[in-house]
Amino acid sequence: MDYKSIYEGKNVGEVFYNHPLKDYTTFGIGGDADALLKPTCEQELKNILKINHENGIKTTVIGRGSNLLISDKGIRGAVIVLADNYDKIEVDGDIITALAGTSLNETALFAIEENLTGMEEISGIPGSIGGAVAMNAGAYGGEIKDICLLVKAFDFEGNEYEFTNTEMNFSYRHSKIFEQDLIVSSASFKLKQGIHDEIVEKYQDYTSRRTSKQPLDRKSAGSTFKRPVGSYASKLIDECGLRGYRKGQCQVSEKHCGFIINVDNATCTDMLAFIEEVSKIVNEKTGFVLEREVKLIGDI
Repeated sequence: MDYKSIYEGKNVGEVFYNHPLKDYTTFGIGGDADALLKPTCEQELKNILKINHENGIKTTVIGRGSNLLISDKGIRGAVIVLADNYDKIEVDGDIITALAGTSLNETALFAIEENLTGMEEISGIPGSIGGAVAMNAGAYGGEIKDICLLVKAFDFEGNEYEFTNTEMNFSYRHSKIFEQDLIVSSASFKLKQGIHDEIVEKYQDYTSRRTSKQPLDRKSAGSTFKRPVGSYASKLIDECGLRGYRKGQCQVSEKHCGFIINVDNATCTDMLAFIEEVSKIVNEKTGFVLEREVKLIGDI
């Protein structure tokens, strides 16, 4: 397909062709995209979705690339990136609204400047607002569902939707976004007025905890497995003697067993096999089934 002729001269933001994807994921893994687009506003995103639908182009949307494992063969069709290019925050009283590409940490810091509390627990999750809302991200007892007020989304034909917190059907690492195969465009959060120094102290506490316990300086997708009922993935992996376990370029983090890291240049095939091996060992030794939290996308 001649993607250049389809997108050239259209209001769709930046466009790249046969573009490598590994630099768009925190794992540092992935092949090329046939076309990669970077919209800067909701209208450009809507234009892309309509153009792709009209031309029968398969569309994949990624945010800041955490929680993703992209195939070595890459992704056919168009990949829409919603990251720094789709990044804006507004405030109205105690309500903050952010575009989907805005990082959670950036949003939390903005809230601190406005003396608003409620985002400290989830501030260090290495992802975007869009991904966090879609999967109801959470940490240290806080989840997106606790503060999310309103979500704006598109379907893959470019139709717009708005959902209240209740309508989002939030549950553990799940929301209506997955149920209806939608794309988060922006989200509004209802926070509370607080005392600046107390908010900063709380933010710094969670940041310190995350930095000391998680391998944030290594290439990983974040928590590799969902939390099994009745235990914790990291605890089970550790109990099975897998802390620091390495095969090729894949390794269970010595710092936090819930993280699997790309030591250098692991492939998707390598990483997927390693994740499955860890899960199998845990199941055989403990009886627990570890479900992969990292999302696999692309041509396998």
